[in-house]
Amino acid sequence: MKNKKNDMQYRFRTRVIVNILYSALVSCLVEVFLVTNLGMLARYARESQWNNALMGLIYDSDTVIVLGYVMLGIMVFSVTFLLLQERSMAYIGKISDAVRDISEGDLNTTIEVVGDDEFSAMAANLNKMVEEIRQLMDKEREAERTKNELITNVAHDLRTPLTSIIGYLEILSGKSAPLTPEMQTKYIDIAYSKSKRLEKLIEDLFGFTKLNYGRISMRVTKVDIIKLLGQLLEESYPNFSNKGLSYELQSNVPAKVILADGNLLARLFDNLINNAIKYGAEGKRILVKVHAAAETVQVSVTNYGYVIPAEELPLIFDKFYRVEQSRSTHTGGTGLGLAIVKNIVDMHGGDITVKSDLNGTVFTVTLKVDFDIERENFG
Repeated sequence: MKNKKNDMQYRFRTRVIVNILYSALVSCLVEVFLVTNLGMLARYARESQWNNALMGLIYDSDTVIVLGYVMLGIMVFSVTFLLLQERSMAYIGKISDAVRDISEGDLNTTIEVVGDDEFSAMAANLNKMVEEIRQLMDKEREAERTKNELITNVAHDLRTPLTSIIGYLEILSGKSAPLTPEMQTKYIDIAYSKSKRLEKLIEDLFGFTKLNYGRISMRVTKVDIIKLLGQLLEESYPNFSNKGLSYELQSNVPAKVILADGNLLARLFDNLINNAIKYGAEGKRILVKVHAAAETVQVSVTNYGYVIPAEELPLIFDKFYRVEQSRSTHTGGTGLGLAIVKNIVDMHGGDITVKSDLNGTVFTVTLKVDFDIERENFG
């Protein structure tokens, strides 16, 4: 950066010196022309009818001639130098006008970068500064919008199950008509399931907040990803059973050990599996495939239920975004699950993609086998 700055200063000084030399050359040429022709002109005027006191003074006085040459040379030099510097002066004027507009709050102001000197560098830096200010303001507006959206979503998502819990507990408290043991058991089960949903919503909220603001420190260890996926699928068996779904785990290797944070990976794939169960009930089957290579491992989770519209796919990992808005009360969730997944994948320096068509909705996660947290954070 310092070398580049010195190089620009050198080019600027060189251009100024060249303009000075060029102006001096023009002045010298004019002076030479006058020296060789003015004396001859004075002699001609003296011998002709043009003879007068001024011509006599010019012809007889060396001092007057020298002063005239000097004054004329200075004037020619100044005019020539100003003409050569006119473009730079006009460019400085544009930069000055742009600075004034920016100071008045017009962040759409840009300056055309012309040439490769200190003025063009100034214009480029000014454009960069305006762009950074604009991005910062956009981020602040987005943060404000997200905060308001967070409050609205959390209030709605927490209120819905909480209202149901309070309602069923009021019934069970005996303030209304007596209930049969069967009805009591039913209402207790409903209140319990609503409480578990409320717990899950709160866990998602706090989990996303910690991940999004970097408050979770990674503990990288050796993790057998095949074993991890098998355990997660077995633990989700009640959910598969309730939805009438079957599941299958396929892998090109019997085991694959990678370096990763096991707890975060468990959360990542648990969210993907639960998402597949939630939206894939119509397909009756969930397929989890693992393809291990020398440097990477690829895990895909496929459901054969609801097809995500193509225009919604780019938004799928945005926080609070929910596919199939009209059924959100049925499927539940805060819209944070896939945002959490994306954050965990990013923390591991991996990649996640999604495609959805009549052949199924496929979430594909690609992770590095030899994950180096220091290299990812500082390299």
